Amino acid sequence: MRKLNAGMFFLTCFTVLFVCSTAFSKVDLVTLPERDSVQLTIYNSADLTLARDRRPLMLTEGANRLQFAWSGTLIDPTSLEMMSRAHADQIYVQEITYPPRVKNVGIWNIHSDITGEVPMEITFFTSGLNWDAYYIATLSEDESAMSLDGYVKVTNNSGEDYENARVRLVVGEINLLDKIADLAQRPDPYSTEPEVRRKAELLGRARRELFAADSQMHVAAHAPKEIVKEGLSEYFLYTIEGKETIPDGWSKRLKSFDADQVSVVNLYKFEKERYDNETIRFVSFKNDEEHNLGETPLPDGTINVFRRSQNGDGLHYLGADQTRYIPVDQEVELNLGPSREVSVEPVLMDFAKENFMYDTERRIEGFDEVRTYEIEVRNLSERPAKIEIRRNLDTGYWQIEETVGPARPETIDERSFQYELQLAPRSTETLVYTIRLYRGERQGQK
Repeated sequence: MRKLNAGMFFLTCFTVLFVCSTAFSKVDLVTLPERDSVQLTIYNSADLTLARDRRPLMLTEGANRLQFAWSGTLIDPTSLEMMSRAHADQIYVQEITYPPRVKNVGIWNIHSDITGEVPMEITFFTSGLNWDAYYIATLSEDESAMSLDGYVKVTNNSGEDYENARVRLVVGEINLLDKIADLAQRPDPYSTEPEVRRKAELLGRARRELFAADSQMHVAAHAPKEIVKEGLSEYFLYTIEGKETIPDGWSKRLKSFDADQVSVVNLYKFEKERYDNETIRFVSFKNDEEHNLGETPLPDGTINVFRRSQNGDGLHYLGADQTRYIPVDQEVELNLGPSREVSVEPVLMDFAKENFMYDTERRIEGFDEVRTYEIEVRNLSERPAKIEIRRNLDTGYWQIEETVGPARPETIDERSFQYELQLAPRSTETLVYTIRLYRGERQGQK
């Protein structure tokens, strides 16, 4: 059997349901024409999508009945609402009822004071729609700036096709009164069991919160972009330009933004305790206007980093990192993994123990360790390299007695110090330092 698409989904009439029903025998069943538009606001954190479906509806003066079926979809029937977009004082949506012994069908009762076509909006929650953000960052040849292109992949497993949909994404977190883990597993909405009534009440509270949030964001979408805050929640509405058709079971890539000449900082870090003997490359930038960003927060996602070749007709892949949600004015540092262009090699050149202290029984209770290290730093690339070399110690009692080289150590905390140096392209530098570590009773001699 061919799966119902969105148009068939709403137009299907189960007239057999009403042959035996005398209550509705004098009122014709109204069916829906093709939708004019649909707007999808996708909340990833709770697997909820708020759909606003607009269609012109032909009404007759007096009582009208509208049949709505959702078989095969993940629509939450307890969230269904309808309102008139015109003639609000002449159109009265009275109630929605669920015929007994019939699954996945609801009947709206509508009273109209006019005859003619009226624009109507049906809103509901569904699940099965989600989105993932990812980015392509392309560094300039000298790696001082980058272009940043943002994309969103929207996946539709909701059971319904959405044609010509305007997509909006919620970036950040919304604190729901109650999270709904799996809307598709809910019992029938017309059941009267106490547990169902309790769930329906919780759904109603969550629905009211999200509808209020969506209404706020609907206003914000037509105003200058800004972060929307409500209570303890912080979130931002991303509206994807244009309209897209997203069939059920499909994923579609949508472009969210692009930015050029984003200033970046390239940094290489060496820290044996964290990165073993590897030198790790980092690229950092800030989400602010100074860096040609800062208009919106950036959703969490993977950032793939490339560099343009010297002749500008090719790209070299440098690495990727997963970033968390990036608010405006926040800096982000991307870990691109081990570098083949910059290396740091520390070697212990000399080791000695001296200044022994003894107790009354001539047992050693303290001494000094004196160590001399040589660190060779190489930059094999065609670009200058900024390098941080962090040295961690197993004691807070130490002092550096001698250092030779193009940089001086800076104390980070009581157990670590750091060298920062700038290497010219295709160059090598050597750092040498002697450190005294105080052990045992010698610790007080620092």
